Amino acid sequence: MRFSDYIVFVDESGDHGMDSIDDGYPLFVLSCCLISKREYMGTVVPAMQQLKFSTFGHDAVILHEREIRKDLGPFSVLREPNRKQAFIQALTDVLDRTPMTVFSAVIDKRQLAEHRRRGENPYELSLRFCLERIFYSLRRLGQTSDTDGPVLTHVLCESRGRNEDADLELAFRRICGGDNIGNIHLPFEPVLTDKKNNSIGLQLADLVARPIGLKQLRPHQPNRAWDVIEPKLDHDAAGRYLGYGLKCFP
Repeated sequence: MRFSDYIVFVDESGDHGMDSIDDGYPLFVLSCCLISKREYMGTVVPAMQQLKFSTFGHDAVILHEREIRKDLGPFSVLREPNRKQAFIQALTDVLDRTPMTVFSAVIDKRQLAEHRRRGENPYELSLRFCLERIFYSLRRLGQTSDTDGPVLTHVLCESRGRNEDADLELAFRRICGGDNIGNIHLPFEPVLTDKKNNSIGLQLADLVARPIGLKQLRPHQPNRAWDVIEPKLDHDAAGRYLGYGLKCFP
């Protein structure tokens, strides 16, 4: 078995639990970024590091959408409006130049409860859709199998705690084992890693998740990040991304 030429980074926005639903943001969003390893090493990481160096003077800062939005932690230096605006523009430019394909699932937990599906796990529902679509994309690229057998693609997810990680890995392996729309084996391997490891890919996945959710929740609200993300969603030949790069459920 050989390794794929691509890698996937996964992050989320919102709480996947169904016990409580936030009326202000009743969504769970899973975002997955599929990136060529060559592009990741040669283009994506250097561009993000350059942004960190120019803004903070070092690259140890971990880009987190919520902290950026609220000027928390190291992002308190952005409380001056002009500096914040310049940083957001520079970050948007980096995202715009990032060669990646985005796959995302948006779960409206209110509707899930109304459909008497409260017992279903939004994370697992989202992960199933995203892995299915990523598989078909990789297959088109010739990255799922070769003459020697399956080609393995690693999927990096943020570690969230021992119990949560165990549940995630179980769901991941169940989906890849055949619990998917095609009832086929999906050649993916999960890698659970702490965000403190400063993975640029995980930070990208974090940055795109909430703007996708906000577009579905408040479609007429200005959303500069969405304007950059939308062309990167996987799509068919006609440019349609619903059902390809984006699944809204139920």
